[in-house]
Amino acid sequence: MTYQEIIARLHELAQPDKVAYKEKKFGVVSQNALGVYMKDLKELAKDIPKDNDLALRLFDSEVYEARLLCSKLFSPKALTDELAEKWVVTFDNWEICDSFSMSIFARSPLALTLIQKWASRTAEFEKRAAFATMAAYCTADKKAGNEVFLNILPMIEAAADDERNFVKKAVNWALRSIGKRNVDLNQEAIVYAKRILKQDNKAARWPASIALIELE
Repeated sequence: MTYQEIIARLHELAQPDKVAYKEKKFGVVSQNALGVYMKDLKELAKDIPKDNDLALRLFDSEVYEARLLCSKLFSPKALTDELAEKWVVTFDNWEICDSFSMSIFARSPLALTLIQKWASRTAEFEKRAAFATMAAYCTADKKAGNEVFLNILPMIEAAADDERNFVKKAVNWALRSIGKRNVDLNQEAIVYAKRILKQDNKAARWPASIALIELE
């Protein structure tokens, strides 16, 4: 499919009422959205060849669903630091943040660099991207040694007091994902969760307590 054919197909699938529904039901606030659900985008993506130039052009269209398609068509191996920065600063909801984090960032050679760089960001979805990438990296890199994740756990501890809903959910997601990787990391994740619980901060208790329910 060509760029023009993809954009035309997205407009055919458009259901404007879904834009408001996704915002109300799932908290997905998006700009220039057509109202196409992710399951329909996944089906469409099957008919589109993986092409980095096409993916970049779809992102630059500024159509929300075209940007989501970009995350499914771009090769993680081709990611550059400049491109990751160009994308991450545009994220305005968890759906597009997680789509790029899981499909591209966590599978790229830059994954750990991006995690380190974004974990202390102020912007909500830039910071979420760090922890969503952490969580996805736990399954994306099967060969990573435990020391990689032991270096990540302090970042989770440092961010646990963030009160923002979409950040704290990603922090919890990352903590649980590390704890489920193997027995040794499970014990380390439990230690960190208990340390977080001892912080004199109400916000920090939620991601830690929820993680302990699953990890213990």
